[in-house]
Amino acid sequence: MNKLLVTSLLLVAPAAWSQSLAGLWDATINLNGTDIPFQMEIAGDGANIKGWFFNGSDHENSTGGSYENGSLTLNFDTYASVLKATLKDGALDGEYLTRGKPLPIHAVRATPHKASNVNAPNIAGLWYLEGVNSSKKGEKAWQLILRQQGAEVSGAILRVDGDTGTLSGSYKDGKFVLSHFSGARPALLVITPQSDGTLSLDLGGQHHEGQITAVRPEQAKAKGLPEPTDFNLHTGVKDPSKPFNFSFPDLNGKLVSDTDARFKNKVVVIVITGSWCPNCHDEAPFLEEVYKKYHSQGLEIVALSFEEAEQLANPTRLKAFIKGYGITYTVLLGGETSSAKDKLTQALDWDSWPTSFFVGRDGLVKGVHAGFPSPGSGELYTKEKEEFIAKVEHLLAQNQTVKN
Repeated sequence: MNKLLVTSLLLVAPAAWSQSLAGLWDATINLNGTDIPFQMEIAGDGANIKGWFFNGSDHENSTGGSYENGSLTLNFDTYASVLKATLKDGALDGEYLTRGKPLPIHAVRATPHKASNVNAPNIAGLWYLEGVNSSKKGEKAWQLILRQQGAEVSGAILRVDGDTGTLSGSYKDGKFVLSHFSGARPALLVITPQSDGTLSLDLGGQHHEGQITAVRPEQAKAKGLPEPTDFNLHTGVKDPSKPFNFSFPDLNGKLVSDTDARFKNKVVVIVITGSWCPNCHDEAPFLEEVYKKYHSQGLEIVALSFEEAEQLANPTRLKAFIKGYGITYTVLLGGETSSAKDKLTQALDWDSWPTSFFVGRDGLVKGVHAGFPSPGSGELYTKEKEEFIAKVEHLLAQNQTVKN
């Protein structure tokens, strides 16, 4: 080979390897054969590289990573997940490994987004999704919350355990195509407005596959269709006259029980959670906010975290979860997720992650709330937070004491 050519190649190769990845990328993640579009952004370089996914206006940030010789690694410790990809011909190809499952990822540089001048039909507002077949929680309907500006739409599907995260997209060729991926909950939603005022939905992702019909709440009522499950009535306790007992170790191995002196005459919110659970990620920063505001008034929050066996042996994801959200309330290791129902002996019809049990100063459960939404649920998210705080304030105002 010509010496001049060899020299040229040696000079060009390092330049290609050191090509910066900084900026916005249009990507797809493949789930069960379906390519789900999303955006991610990258900043920095080398050992200082970082990236993030989008969940509406929120970010899911990497906790570490590297970029060297065209190979990218981004760690997302709060989900115990890692993105690995290789840059070739201007594209990143690789996989996102989460909970032992590799999901193929492809990304190219994002192109400037032009606002569509298409005259899109108005679908903003609240809808009920009827004919839900995949729910194992006895639900007959879900809620769809949509916000719209011209041809651009965002929103979420809200189930009893929480929502999909913020789905976003636009109108084209008679359909709205929305998608979501923020490190969890990949989903692709195609909405086709119908002549009778309903919406035909095709939802692909990890929660549901197939066709669903969306109707306005007033239409559902007029037709006698079922309403979405009431979050406050879905789960209860077997005997309201008995305390909600728990006794589990914290991350230092110290056993913490409901009978400990620290909980006497306190209002306690017991949250069934898991660091693997996206809706629990939605709830954690809110819980910390509530705890900081009301702890001095007598509020305790205890999260019973149920994890996979390997995470129990070395709870790296839970530790990252606690650090990432700045959690200062009590977090205990409840055991494996499969053991939760056997250990939560007071819970009645419990099947949602997360679920919050509100315990009064007398040690008895005064209410239960299933699930928790993300900001993608808009006004319903705001309403859930307000109701949660109202329950806490009501219980704190009561001067009940534990009976001897």
